[in-house]
Order: sequence, then structure tokens, then C-alpha cells
Amino acid sequence: MNKRVIISGGGTGGHVFPAISIANALKSIDSDVAVHFVGALGRLEMDKVPEAGYDISGLPVAGFERKLSMKNLGVIIKLARSMREAGRIISSFKPDVVVGVGGYASGPVLRVAGRRDIPTLIQEQNSYPGMTNRMLAKKAKLICVAYEGMEKYFPAEKIVLTGNPIRKDLVLQYGNRENALKHFHLSNKFPVVLVLGGSGGSRTINESIAGDLDRFENGRLQLIWQTGGYYYDNMRKISESRDRSMVHVHAFISRMDLAFAAADIVVSRAGAGTISELSAAGRPVILIPSPNVAGDHQTRNAMALVRNNAALMLKDDECREKLGDTISALLHDREKRESLSGNISSMARKDADIIIAKEILKLAE
Repeated sequence: MNKRVIISGGGTGGHVFPAISIANALKSIDSDVAVHFVGALGRLEMDKVPEAGYDISGLPVAGFERKLSMKNLGVIIKLARSMREAGRIISSFKPDVVVGVGGYASGPVLRVAGRRDIPTLIQEQNSYPGMTNRMLAKKAKLICVAYEGMEKYFPAEKIVLTGNPIRKDLVLQYGNRENALKHFHLSNKFPVVLVLGGSGGSRTINESIAGDLDRFENGRLQLIWQTGGYYYDNMRKISESRDRSMVHVHAFISRMDLAFAAADIVVSRAGAGTISELSAAGRPVILIPSPNVAGDHQTRNAMALVRNNAALMLKDDECREKLGDTISALLHDREKRESLSGNISSMARKDADIIIAKEILKLAE
């Protein structure tokens, strides 16, 4: 009988793209595996998963406000509805294994699966897990992690150190700089800075870059700027008076493999998935951890690289004042760039998707 796997979670690219990578790895090992996704209605996965060729069901789940708010009453109601819908999906699909990759939808689906004694696997991307995954770990059969020392949060006997799955095109396409420059209409005469604020965008990073556009234009620096959809219109208007050949603004970059290949340095938030992709691409990076995440886990993620001289880091509240100077200093220090690039490449785990897929198939037995 063909094995059946539900993959649940999403919300951001850092959850969605690793989830798709796991699904692709499962199909590469056993083409007869049936994979169904469960995500949160209105979130990124509801578009990206079907684009990747997989079916997905949506739950009306949402996150709690961190402060006391009447909105949390609505969140509780949505959670109850999501639990019922998760039960219906599981009854209909009859999975052998349920995988949680983080994000709103993981909680209800893994809870229902655990209650029904269906084996569950958690893929924890960060060096500091959220409360939901720590609670779900009690019933999980296996927990795949990207960082050492996770015994502080999870039962040691359940942990497998796998690294985070990345999009394979980043590994396969990286190095094709000529095609990358052509794709983004860039010149090979000037350095390229790639700016990423995560799939949702970053106000701090966007405002820092917007305030320093003179430096890019006057210094003949080329900019590939992913603003996120929420900030795109405003940032595009700000950049309209600039040299269009030097400043290239995007709401979202679908060909991230080519973006990495074109870049001389990268400015980025420090989500776990992004760091894994940066490691595979081997680009010198300036990390600006988001302060608006549970347990300040992005700072912990970034520090794992900084301690190995594999990245530079600026605090969010330093970004507006120091980012432009930090970019310029790094572009003028070839030796530092080569050192960062070599060290971050040495930390890459490019087969995490296959390792995790094999663990899932073992559980399905």
C-alpha cells in the first residue's frame, strides 16, 4: 500500500519552502508517496504549494496577540474550528505520518494526529523552538533539528540533527552569474547588493535602504531589493527618481537562486530557513535579526554564524545608522568577504531534505 503523508504548517517562506523541499524529497525517493499539505487560509502556502504541484487544505487558524486583546477570543474560536477541520482532513486522507514544519497550521493538525496515535514528526528550524513545538514534542515520534544543543528543549532520544531543507535550485543553479545578471538586468561592471527582509518584508531594513539610496546611486552599487508585498508600493515610489539601472525593486523574488548568484553581498533577516539557504549559496551576509519573534530566536540563529566568523550582524535598532557604512566597508574588504563566504559555506547541510524524508518514510513503516 502506498504511503501517505500530511505536511502541515507555513505562514512564511521560511516554513513553506522547506516544507515543499521535504515533499519533493519524498517523491524523489518514492514516487508513489501521496503528499497532502495543510496550511492556514490566506497565508503564503495557499499559493506556493499549488504552484509546486501539491494539493493543500486551509484551516481558519490564526496566531494569538502577545498582549491582552479581545482579538484573542476570535483566535480561540478559529482554533476550535481548525481542530475540527484538521480531524476531518485526517479522517479523509488517512495519513501514515503527519509532519509539522512550524506555523499556525502545525498545531491543530499535529494535536489531532497525536490523539489518534498517528506518528508525528516535527521539523524545528530554529535554535530556539517556540512554545507550540515544545508542547507538540511530547507526543512526537521524532524531532529533526538544525542546531546542536537542542536537548535543552526536546527529549534527547527523539532528536535527529538534520539541518534545514533548502530549495534545491539554490544548490543546482548557484554559480551561473552571467545568467543571473542578465535575468535582473544588471551590469558585470559594478557590485551587486541583495537585500531581503523575509517573505513579509522588514520595515527597518526597507527604511534603512530607502534612506541610503544616494550611496547606491553615487557609489555605482547595484541593488536587488526585495521589499515584501506590504511595503512594495511605498518603496517603489521612493526609488522611482533613481537610476533604474542601479536600483531594482521587487515585492517578492521567485528566482532566489539567480538572486544569490548575482549578489556580491547579502543583507537579510536571520530566519532559520534563510540562513540555511545563505549557507548553501555561500554569499557574504550582513544579518539583521528581527526583534519581533518568540524568544529572540533570530538573534540566536545569527550568533551561531557570527561565532564562526560566517556572518556579520547588526541589531535592529542599529540598522538605520550603521547599515550603509557596513555594506560599504564589506564591499571594500575582499579578504573579509572571502573569509565570510568560505566559513558560511562550510556550515551548509545540502541534503537535509533527503535525510528528513528518509526519517518520515521509516515512521510510515
